[in-house]
Formats: sequence, C-alpha cells, structure tokens
Amino acid sequence: MPEATSAWVVERPGPIATAPLRPVERPTPEPGPGELLLRVRACGVCRTDLHLAEGDLPPRVPGRTPGHEVVGEVVAAGPGVSGVPTGDRVGAAWLAGTCGRCRYCRAGRENLCPRSRYTGWDIHGGFADHIVVDASFTYRLPEGWSDEEAAPLLCAGIIGYRALRRAELPPGGRLGIYGFGASAHLTAQLAVAQGAAVHVVTRSPEAQRLARELGAVSAGAGEPPEPLDSAILFAPAGTLVPVALAALDRGGTLAVAGIHLSAVPPLDYARHLFQERTVRSVTANTREDGRAFLAEAARLRPSVRVTRYPMRQADRALSDLAAGRITGVAVLVTP
Repeated sequence: MPEATSAWVVERPGPIATAPLRPVERPTPEPGPGELLLRVRACGVCRTDLHLAEGDLPPRVPGRTPGHEVVGEVVAAGPGVSGVPTGDRVGAAWLAGTCGRCRYCRAGRENLCPRSRYTGWDIHGGFADHIVVDASFTYRLPEGWSDEEAAPLLCAGIIGYRALRRAELPPGGRLGIYGFGASAHLTAQLAVAQGAAVHVVTRSPEAQRLARELGAVSAGAGEPPEPLDSAILFAPAGTLVPVALAALDRGGTLAVAGIHLSAVPPLDYARHLFQERTVRSVTANTREDGRAFLAEAARLRPSVRVTRYPMRQADRALSDLAAGRITGVAVLVTP
C-alpha cells in the first residue's frame, strides 16, 4: 500500500472559473472497524460535485474531496469485515452511512436519516487514488460492465431509479424528462423498457439527438406534444417547476430529482396544482434502491454514454460539465 495518495480537494468554493479544485498529496488512509480501503479505478462526475465545488452545496468541512460514483478495488479491510476479499471490485455511492436506529432507518427510509453521511461531502470521495468507505454501504457491481460504464450507475442510475419511482409513472404512461444529463439518459431507458412514451425537454441539440437514439418519442426545447402522466425534473432550474406542472395531465406527478434547485417561481393553484397534480422531492436513496437498480441494470443493460478523463483532469471535467460540453456522463479513470 502506498504511503501517499493523490487527491483533489475543494479549497475555496466558487465559480468553476476560479479553480475551486486543488490537487494535493496526503497519507493513504487506513480502514477502521467495518471499513474498506479502496483503490479508485473510476469515478463518475456528478452535478452534485459541481454544486459542492461552486458552493451551492456548502462543504461540511474544508478541503473535502468530491466524488461519489466510485468503482474501486479492495486493497485492505478493517476489523470486523468479512466476505470482501482483497482484489474484489465494489462500488461506493452517495449514501455513505446512517445511524441505523432512528425511526426513518427502522422504517426502511434510511435516506431520510438525520445522521446520514455522504461520500464526497461528509467523507472524502472518489476524486482520489484511494478512499476509505463503510463496507456495509458498498455494492456488488454487475458483471460485464467496464469500470467506466459501472461508475455512473452508482448515482446517476440509482437516483434516476428512485426519481422514476417517486414520479409514479403508470404502466404505458407518458413521461416528461426535463434536462438530459447523466441521470436522465439512464432513467429514460428504464422508462422506455417499461413501455412508457418518453418526452425529453432540453435545449442541447446533442442531448436531443441522444434522447431520440435511446428511444424517446420526442426531444426538443419546447412543450411536450401531449399531456404527461408523470415528469422528472433533473435540471437544477426552479423556473422549470411550473413549466413541468403545467404539462401534467390530471392526477400527474412531478418528481424533482436534484439536491440543489434555484428559486421556484410562484405557482398558480388552478393551473399548476388543481386536479390533483403533485410535486415531490427526491432525497438521496436507500441501499435497497441501489440493489434494486443494479439488478435492473444487469437485466436491461442500458447504454451508458461516457466521456473519459484521466483523474489528473478532474478540474477540466467539472469545467466541461459546468459549460454543458458533456453529453451523457463524465468519468474519471486512473491508470
């Protein structure tokens, strides 16, 4: 095990043009009780990482390393860990730990645990050569996926899966997707596989083309061509909440999937909410969400559109994400 590990840290949150990420060298961490030391093989770049770097999501501690879509190789296990041999490939996701005792945890709603901890926010994340994670919050990854393909499944995929469930899409229903980045391009494929008519709203011509390639009935910058049974807002733009609600048919549900959202304009009750339209947030995920989605991904084999960056270019990857230059998902890879 190397004495030092390379990592990126958020030194001073601010606009990505101010270079809030800084490379550092620090001692390689050692796993404690119940923990695993992973050598990072790939890490997806999520919009939440951008929110952390730019300060939309205030860092919990200074100098935190982002990254929560981690594919890693087990280097060492701490006391009390069994059944995870050295050399195994595992995934670490956004949810890094919960108390296991509160009423939310006991009810199977651990995503709402008041003491929940998150990879790349409360603990150092995967923009690094090595990380330490709680073994009970890691995932076995489907066979046949490369590291780069598997990484986005661990947040983009899991959160999209939960958002789709929260949107209560009926069988064969009409789904609107607002924004078409990493999570949306996986979620759309799940919905298409369920027999849904998927309508994508995005300003990006490249994203529109990808949406149609992946089975969307329509993709454009304007209103969907028919009323929607359900909608998911992936773009972090609160101005789209009334737009999406207005596109819903009677009894429709809008799920807002981001951890950060700009201000929502005033809603008109008659136009946006009457006739039992519903708006719901999506907060993190449970481990059961993760296991269920990974099983579904293994069955359906959705296409993952990846743009690869070497780990040493994490700052460039975030810059490209901020500028809208990535179609699909960016993934950092290590040698």
